[in-house]
Amino acid sequence: MSTPPPSPPLRAAIIPVTPLEQNCSLIWCTQTMKGAFVDPGGDLPKLRAAAAQHGVTIEKILLTHGHIDHCGAAGEFAKELGVEIEGPHEADRFWISRLEDDGKRYGVRGTPFEPARWLVDGDQVTVGNLTLDVIHCPGHTPGHVVFHHPESKLAMVGDVLFQGSIGRTDFPMGNHQDLLDSITLKLWPLGDDTVFIPGHNAVSTFAHERKSNPFVADSVMARARS
Repeated sequence: MSTPPPSPPLRAAIIPVTPLEQNCSLIWCTQTMKGAFVDPGGDLPKLRAAAAQHGVTIEKILLTHGHIDHCGAAGEFAKELGVEIEGPHEADRFWISRLEDDGKRYGVRGTPFEPARWLVDGDQVTVGNLTLDVIHCPGHTPGHVVFHHPESKLAMVGDVLFQGSIGRTDFPMGNHQDLLDSITLKLWPLGDDTVFIPGHNAVSTFAHERKSNPFVADSVMARARS
Protein backbone atom coordinates (compact mmCIF):
# COMPACT_ATOMS: atom_id res chain seq x y z
CA MET A 1 0.00 0.00 0.00
CA SER A 2 1.58 3.26 -1.12
CA THR A 3 1.76 6.21 1.24
CA PRO A 4 0.16 9.47 0.09
CA PRO A 5 2.56 12.20 -0.98
CA PRO A 6 3.34 14.78 1.73
CA SER A 7 1.42 18.04 1.69
CA PRO A 8 3.31 20.98 0.20
CA PRO A 9 4.56 23.32 2.94
CA LEU A 10 2.63 26.29 1.52
CA ARG A 11 -0.80 26.43 0.01
CA ALA A 12 -2.51 29.41 -1.59
CA ALA A 13 -6.01 30.39 -2.64
CA ILE A 14 -6.78 33.41 -4.81
CA ILE A 15 -9.84 35.48 -3.94
CA PRO A 16 -10.62 38.34 -6.37
CA VAL A 17 -11.85 41.41 -4.48
CA THR A 18 -13.16 44.93 -5.16
CA PRO A 19 -14.69 46.15 -8.45
CA LEU A 20 -11.11 46.15 -9.81
CA GLU A 21 -10.93 42.33 -9.47
CA GLN A 22 -7.71 42.40 -7.47
CA ASN A 23 -6.20 39.03 -6.60
CA CYS A 24 -6.10 38.79 -2.81
CA SER A 25 -4.10 35.69 -1.82
CA LEU A 26 -4.82 33.57 1.21
CA ILE A 27 -1.59 31.71 1.97
CA TRP A 28 -1.04 29.23 4.76
CA CYS A 29 1.43 26.87 6.35
CA THR A 30 0.11 23.31 6.02
CA GLN A 31 1.97 22.20 9.17
CA THR A 32 0.35 24.76 11.48
CA MET A 33 -2.69 25.93 9.44
CA LYS A 34 -1.67 29.48 10.28
CA GLY A 35 -1.96 31.89 7.41
CA ALA A 36 -1.94 35.43 6.05
CA PHE A 37 -3.91 37.47 3.60
CA VAL A 38 -1.76 39.17 0.97
CA ASP A 39 -3.40 42.39 -0.28
CA PRO A 40 -6.89 42.26 1.25
CA GLY A 41 -8.27 45.26 -0.63
CA GLY A 42 -11.94 44.75 0.21
CA ASP A 43 -14.89 42.34 0.23
CA LEU A 44 -14.10 41.23 3.77
CA PRO A 45 -17.05 38.80 4.09
CA LYS A 46 -15.67 36.89 1.10
CA LEU A 47 -12.22 36.77 2.72
CA ARG A 48 -13.54 35.64 6.09
CA ALA A 49 -15.46 32.85 4.33
CA ALA A 50 -12.32 31.71 2.45
CA ALA A 51 -10.28 31.43 5.65
CA ALA A 52 -13.08 29.46 7.32
CA GLN A 53 -13.51 27.18 4.29
CA HIS A 54 -9.83 26.20 4.34
CA GLY A 55 -9.60 26.02 8.14
CA VAL A 56 -6.90 28.70 8.30
CA THR A 57 -6.17 30.86 11.35
CA ILE A 58 -5.05 34.28 10.13
CA GLU A 59 -2.00 35.60 11.99
CA LYS A 60 -1.05 38.63 9.88
CA ILE A 61 -1.71 40.72 6.79
CA LEU A 62 0.99 41.21 4.15
CA LEU A 63 0.90 44.07 1.63
CA THR A 64 2.74 44.42 -1.66
CA HIS A 65 1.94 48.12 -2.17
CA GLY A 66 -0.29 50.99 -1.21
CA HIS A 67 -2.90 51.16 -3.96
CA ILE A 68 -6.56 51.17 -2.91
CA ASP A 69 -7.54 47.83 -4.48
CA HIS A 70 -4.68 46.08 -2.66
CA CYS A 71 -4.91 47.59 0.81
CA GLY A 72 -8.01 49.75 1.16
CA ALA A 73 -9.55 47.42 3.76
CA ALA A 74 -6.29 46.24 5.35
CA GLY A 75 -6.38 48.55 8.37
CA GLU A 76 -10.01 47.77 9.15
CA PHE A 77 -9.45 44.02 8.65
CA ALA A 78 -6.33 43.96 10.85
CA LYS A 79 -8.26 45.57 13.72
CA GLU A 80 -11.14 43.14 13.31
CA LEU A 81 -8.85 40.10 13.28
CA GLY A 82 -6.50 41.41 15.98
CA VAL A 83 -3.44 40.93 13.74
CA GLU A 84 -0.62 43.13 12.49
CA ILE A 85 0.14 44.44 9.02
CA GLU A 86 3.58 43.94 7.48
CA GLY A 87 4.53 45.88 4.36
CA PRO A 88 4.85 47.51 2.03
CA HIS A 89 8.10 49.51 1.85
CA GLU A 90 7.81 52.92 3.52
CA ALA A 91 8.15 54.70 0.17
CA ASP A 92 4.43 53.90 -0.30
CA ARG A 93 3.40 55.94 2.74
CA PHE A 94 2.22 58.55 0.19
CA TRP A 95 -0.33 56.12 -1.25
CA ILE A 96 -1.55 54.81 2.09
CA SER A 97 -2.14 58.35 3.37
CA ARG A 98 -4.59 59.02 0.53
CA LEU A 99 -6.60 55.78 0.70
CA GLU A 100 -9.79 57.49 1.82
CA ASP A 101 -9.74 59.94 -1.10
CA ASP A 102 -8.81 57.24 -3.61
CA GLY A 103 -11.59 55.05 -2.23
CA LYS A 104 -14.18 57.68 -3.10
CA ARG A 105 -12.74 57.92 -6.60
CA TYR A 106 -12.89 54.17 -7.26
CA GLY A 107 -15.96 53.24 -5.25
CA VAL A 108 -13.87 51.21 -2.81
CA ARG A 109 -13.79 51.82 0.93
CA GLY A 110 -10.33 52.97 1.98
CA THR A 111 -8.91 53.66 5.43
CA PRO A 112 -5.36 54.96 6.01
CA PHE A 113 -3.29 52.92 8.50
CA GLU A 114 0.22 52.49 9.85
CA PRO A 115 1.67 49.00 9.38
CA ALA A 116 3.38 47.36 12.33
CA ARG A 117 6.40 46.88 10.12
CA TRP A 118 7.58 48.60 6.96
CA LEU A 119 9.61 46.18 4.83
CA VAL A 120 12.88 46.66 2.97
CA ASP A 121 14.73 44.60 0.40
CA GLY A 122 16.23 41.50 2.00
CA ASP A 123 13.76 41.31 4.87
CA GLN A 124 11.90 38.10 5.65
CA VAL A 125 8.37 37.52 6.88
CA THR A 126 7.00 34.41 8.54
CA VAL A 127 3.64 32.69 8.17
CA GLY A 128 3.33 29.72 10.52
CA ASN A 129 6.56 27.78 9.96
CA LEU A 130 7.09 29.33 6.51
CA THR A 131 9.68 32.01 5.76
CA LEU A 132 9.16 34.29 2.77
CA ASP A 133 11.78 36.59 1.29
CA VAL A 134 10.95 40.25 0.70
CA ILE A 135 12.13 41.81 -2.55
CA HIS A 136 11.75 45.56 -3.09
CA CYS A 137 10.52 46.04 -6.67
CA PRO A 138 9.79 49.73 -7.31
CA GLY A 139 8.32 51.07 -10.53
CA HIS A 140 4.56 50.61 -10.31
CA THR A 141 4.83 52.35 -6.95
CA PRO A 142 8.06 53.38 -5.20
CA GLY A 143 7.45 51.09 -2.22
CA HIS A 144 6.24 47.95 -3.98
CA VAL A 145 7.51 44.65 -2.56
CA VAL A 146 7.26 41.04 -3.72
CA PHE A 147 6.93 38.01 -1.42
CA HIS A 148 8.85 34.91 -2.50
CA HIS A 149 8.81 31.40 -1.02
CA PRO A 150 11.85 29.67 -2.56
CA GLU A 151 10.92 26.13 -1.44
CA SER A 152 7.54 26.37 -3.20
CA LYS A 153 8.94 28.28 -6.21
CA LEU A 154 6.10 30.76 -5.68
CA ALA A 155 6.10 34.56 -5.76
CA MET A 156 3.30 37.02 -5.03
CA VAL A 157 4.23 39.94 -7.25
CA GLY A 158 1.34 42.37 -6.85
CA ASP A 159 1.21 44.73 -9.82
CA VAL A 160 4.83 44.42 -10.94
CA LEU A 161 4.22 41.73 -13.56
CA PHE A 162 1.19 40.11 -15.18
CA GLN A 163 0.57 37.34 -17.66
CA GLY A 164 1.35 39.12 -20.92
CA SER A 165 1.77 42.57 -19.39
CA ILE A 166 3.51 44.68 -16.73
CA GLY A 167 2.37 47.16 -14.11
CA ARG A 168 1.26 50.65 -15.02
CA THR A 169 3.75 53.44 -14.38
CA ASP A 170 1.59 56.45 -15.23
CA PHE A 171 0.37 56.92 -11.65
CA PRO A 172 2.10 59.46 -9.38
CA MET A 173 5.62 58.32 -8.44
CA GLY A 174 5.62 55.52 -11.01
CA ASN A 175 8.81 54.91 -12.99
CA HIS A 176 8.93 52.76 -16.12
CA GLN A 177 12.66 52.07 -16.10
CA ASP A 178 12.58 51.15 -12.42
CA LEU A 179 9.81 48.66 -13.20
CA LEU A 180 11.76 47.05 -16.04
CA ASP A 181 14.83 46.80 -13.79
CA SER A 182 12.76 45.28 -10.98
CA ILE A 183 11.44 42.57 -13.29
CA THR A 184 14.63 41.70 -15.13
CA LEU A 185 17.18 42.18 -12.32
CA LYS A 186 15.16 41.03 -9.29
CA LEU A 187 12.44 38.65 -10.48
CA TRP A 188 14.09 36.72 -13.32
CA PRO A 189 17.00 35.55 -11.09
CA LEU A 190 14.46 33.76 -8.87
CA GLY A 191 14.23 31.10 -11.57
CA ASP A 192 12.25 30.35 -14.71
CA ASP A 193 10.24 27.67 -12.93
CA THR A 194 8.86 30.19 -10.44
CA VAL A 195 5.07 30.46 -10.50
CA PHE A 196 3.77 33.92 -9.74
CA ILE A 197 0.43 35.22 -8.52
CA PRO A 198 -0.13 38.68 -10.01
CA GLY A 199 -2.38 41.38 -8.63
CA HIS A 200 -4.90 40.85 -11.42
CA ASN A 201 -5.83 38.13 -13.89
CA ALA A 202 -4.22 34.71 -14.35
CA VAL A 203 -1.27 33.01 -12.69
CA SER A 204 1.82 32.49 -14.88
CA THR A 205 5.51 31.55 -14.70
CA PHE A 206 8.62 33.61 -15.21
CA ALA A 207 9.63 31.24 -18.02
CA HIS A 208 6.40 31.96 -19.89
CA GLU A 209 6.82 35.72 -19.53
CA ARG A 210 10.49 35.66 -20.53
CA LYS A 211 9.41 33.91 -23.71
CA SER A 212 6.25 35.76 -24.67
CA ASN A 213 5.62 38.92 -22.65
CA PRO A 214 5.54 41.82 -25.17
CA PHE A 215 7.10 44.21 -22.64
CA VAL A 216 9.85 42.21 -20.93
CA ALA A 217 10.49 39.01 -22.89
CA ASP A 218 14.19 38.28 -23.33
CA SER A 219 13.95 38.98 -27.07
CA VAL A 220 12.27 42.35 -26.42
CA MET A 221 14.86 43.41 -23.87
CA ALA A 222 17.70 42.31 -26.17
CA ARG A 223 16.33 44.52 -28.95
CA ALA A 224 16.00 47.44 -26.53
CA ARG A 225 19.66 47.10 -25.55
CA SER A 226 20.98 46.80 -29.11
